[in-house]
Amino acid sequence: MANKVWFITGASRGFGLLIARDALARGDRVVAAARNPQSIVDALGEQPNLLAVQLDVTKEAAAVVAAKAAIERFGRIDVLVNNAGYGILGAVEETSAEEVRRNYETNVFGLLNVSRAVLPAMRKQRSGHVINISSVGGYQAYHGWGVYGSTKFAVEGLSEAMAQELAPLGVHVTVVEPGFFRTDFLDASSLVETANRIEDYKETVGVMREFASGANHAQPGDPAKLSLALLKLADAEQPPLRLQLGSDTVARVRAKNQQVEQEMSTWLELALSTDFEQPVRQAA
Repeated sequence: MANKVWFITGASRGFGLLIARDALARGDRVVAAARNPQSIVDALGEQPNLLAVQLDVTKEAAAVVAAKAAIERFGRIDVLVNNAGYGILGAVEETSAEEVRRNYETNVFGLLNVSRAVLPAMRKQRSGHVINISSVGGYQAYHGWGVYGSTKFAVEGLSEAMAQELAPLGVHVTVVEPGFFRTDFLDASSLVETANRIEDYKETVGVMREFASGANHAQPGDPAKLSLALLKLADAEQPPLRLQLGSDTVARVRAKNQQVEQEMSTWLELALSTDFEQPVRQAA
């Protein structure tokens, strides 16, 4: 479909802003959502195909208002990109209940809020594509990223179920798993570090903190290429359930799949031993 209508959360910077810019450049219409919509206008300029809306994804009522504004302006929503989110770095034990709650409020409950606001329009038009931005950390957990990764594991599970539920209604769902891309993800503007630090984790989480600091703005992934990949994804007639982006993600996914198969084979006898015994049928 030419001239798609996009609804993009977290569109003031990073992936969201790049996707919005590239979609507009090819003539699509874009509803770009952020807590400060003026920052979107400052970055992209005033243009007829752009609607910048105020949205804190943790507020469901605000998501409903934003979705309504999108329909009133452009008549439909063809692609929803659930992009808003942030990382938290620290051991699971180090992460306070409040830090966990805030991360889930944005990364999981925020995605649900926006999805519930937009899906009625997609169901009505019997078409659409929901693109949920996960992470390689949503497929394989890493020390130091346990809580953040768990939010992305949740996104993966939600996406699988949504894909099954929405397929008969003509709506596609894809969960995108980027690796490390050269964005501001590791900056303080996008990454929270736990207030608590436990010395016993210095050989695991401490090493990860040092890695994150050194890798900032030196990541292998090109955000501009990711944005163009998302446009190709949105144009696909039969999009995948999962899309891995970045050579690091591809390598990690392959390694995990192999490890799971190996471990299951090792423990297969015990795994299969827990079914009820099937009664032996007597010959007639």
